[in-house]
Amino acid sequence: MATYREQGIVLRTHKLGETDRILHLVTQGRGKVRAVAKGVRRPGSRFGGRLEPYSHVDLQLYEGRNLDVVNQAELIAPHAAVRADYALSASAATMTELTDAVAQEGERDNALFLLLRAGLQALEAAPPDPAVFVDAFLLRLASIVGFHAFTEACAVCRTPGRHVFLSVKAGGTLCADCAPTGTRAVDRDVVEAVRLLGAPGEWAALPALSREQPDAGRVAASYVRAFVEHHLDRRLRSYELVPRQ
Repeated sequence: MATYREQGIVLRTHKLGETDRILHLVTQGRGKVRAVAKGVRRPGSRFGGRLEPYSHVDLQLYEGRNLDVVNQAELIAPHAAVRADYALSASAATMTELTDAVAQEGERDNALFLLLRAGLQALEAAPPDPAVFVDAFLLRLASIVGFHAFTEACAVCRTPGRHVFLSVKAGGTLCADCAPTGTRAVDRDVVEAVRLLGAPGEWAALPALSREQPDAGRVAASYVRAFVEHHLDRRLRSYELVPRQ
């Protein structure tokens, strides 16, 4: 059987038999991989503690008929602090839940892998309000898979500007000409909050958003959840467990 090496992040695990565990991973080169770690639940397992959810690992696997098999596992970033804290763990669970839902087996998606790695690194720093990082992650993931939330132009006619009509279905802000009757108008601070949440690479500015613009942040968070659940056609079960200030 062919052997290969990959960096991956453990999305979730579940038991198999008495001593094995099935892993769902998102990898840098192969997209989602389902693999079995044999004997990992046995006392004294040589890599049991390295394959916990949220761990970033370097793996050697060989291709199996239904599941690949883990031969070696070396920790790159364990993210143990994330697992140990309820708020951080709930936030990471939401990130990995949606990643698991959109990642495709055998299809490389380096942007998705890097986004999840960045999101977990942000949580590892123990921010005072991890929920804002969840909202940013969700909106950025939606953009990666083809559903971008427009905030600097009309989502329909692409007229530039910071428009104040915000639509989930249309995919962002709408100008006055494109906004149907009854479309909600929001404060410009809310539009700016949505823009910041969706801006690639803008992680350092997020704590200030929740600290200095809490009301706008809450409205933006509500919009993000509705946007992601509508366009990805998926209810975010873990999202409700994330504590919010």
